[in-house]
Amino acid sequence: MIILKSPGELRQMGESGAIVAEVLAGLREKVKPGVTTLELDAYAEAVTRKRGARPAFKGYGGFPFALCASVNSEVVHGFPSDRSLEEGDIVSLDYGVFYNGFYGDSAITVAVGTVSASALRLMEVTRESLYKGIEKAREGNRLGDISSAVQSHAEKAGFSVVRDYVGHGIGKDLHEDPPVPNFGAGGRGVKLKSGMVLAIEPMINEGAYRVRVKPDGWTVVTDDGSLSAHFEHTIAITDDGPVILSSRR
Repeated sequence: MIILKSPGELRQMGESGAIVAEVLAGLREKVKPGVTTLELDAYAEAVTRKRGARPAFKGYGGFPFALCASVNSEVVHGFPSDRSLEEGDIVSLDYGVFYNGFYGDSAITVAVGTVSASALRLMEVTRESLYKGIEKAREGNRLGDISSAVQSHAEKAGFSVVRDYVGHGIGKDLHEDPPVPNFGAGGRGVKLKSGMVLAIEPMINEGAYRVRVKPDGWTVVTDDGSLSAHFEHTIAITDDGPVILSSRR
């Protein structure tokens, strides 16, 4: 069941999203060679608690950390660790909070120091794919219009779109209907309505789209060892077009 949000609920979700955006902005500044993703995890949780919110992922389905930190060929759900980030790495930082009854969720991929031109291009195209999808999140369009926009932009650049993991509705629950694939045909799927809130999150691989899960039961990696990037925003569909809720106020 798709739950439409009132204008007041959208304002509350914007407050949750603003905390997520603050945390991710701080994390972006902290990413550098020598920093561990465990240190990033501790920072994210501390800022969240200071704002009177709680980390959305910690304990969710048994996930043991506040932050999903996925390095290089790790796609999503990476465990923070005491391994230091190295020059040339890229790291996906996926973060969510629960605040005042509602969830916020967003992700960025960050370069560690100087990275290769191909890694920069992957990150750029993945971020662009997110915004191509957001542009289609308009009342009267279909869910497939979002999916098709993401897939088309990524594949035209020579990259592949992960099939096994998708975006989602979000609100009082972290994962609500509808699922939001990053691939598919335009003009198909659920009709988009004002009040819908979606977490759109392209996961784009430098190589093939196939992925597998590591023995920890959580960390998803590219099957061929190629780099992967991930960007995400929580957006609301309104009468005036899409509104990004996971941005700093």
